[in-house]
Amino acid sequence: MITLDHITASFGDRRILDDISATIAERRITAVMGPNGCGKTTLLRCIGGLLEPTAGQVLIDGRRVKDYSARALAQKVAFVRQQAQTDFEFSAFETVLMGRNPYQKRLQNESQKDWDIVEQCMRQTGTWHLRLAKPHEMSGGELQRVMIARALAQQTPVLLMDEPVSNLDIAHQLEIMRLLRKADKNVVIVIHDLNLALQFCDDLMLFHDGKLLYQGPVASGLTPENIRTVYGVETHTAEGRIIFDY
Repeated sequence: MITLDHITASFGDRRILDDISATIAERRITAVMGPNGCGKTTLLRCIGGLLEPTAGQVLIDGRRVKDYSARALAQKVAFVRQQAQTDFEFSAFETVLMGRNPYQKRLQNESQKDWDIVEQCMRQTGTWHLRLAKPHEMSGGELQRVMIARALAQQTPVLLMDEPVSNLDIAHQLEIMRLLRKADKNVVIVIHDLNLALQFCDDLMLFHDGKLLYQGPVASGLTPENIRTVYGVETHTAEGRIIFDY
């Protein structure tokens, strides 16, 4: 379970998150939504221990994130960044294998179990055929799926994902979202596609001007009124889908 206890995050004089309190349930997919700059990525960075809040605290399983060692936190939380990137020319297989690092002792080589987990995760994300490819040999979408495979190989109960499907084609968007539905993890995902969120996510955290406007079931939160408030666009619902009014 993830608990946000009066989280505030500021950069200089700009307050990005303003006194956010919420509980994120286990084994559910929670969509984090809102316009650009409303604090979605900042929220994920606070949960993942990459950014310490200006005020308040984040707890995972009742323990403050800042009290975890780096190794212990890496066994709890995996993070898929918004822009897939790597600074080194590792192969796709080597990149995914890095997800096993939190479970290896110093100077210990990877085991057959680690290799099997990597292969399984790459097959699940449709990247096994890319296992020998270097970053410059892959498209942005292919590299993004490799990074998702690495996060899955980390085998953490919490998976934080910052726009993981924005760079994927429609078929791979659906493939990854279906995979997350089966993952049995606490998935917190920043996503912009209202209908993908409606179809695949359980819960919704909807942000507006740094504040949490709504938290609860996704179908109850993506109303025309909330969408108008947050995004400034008119919509209606037809046959379980959100339709934009032009």
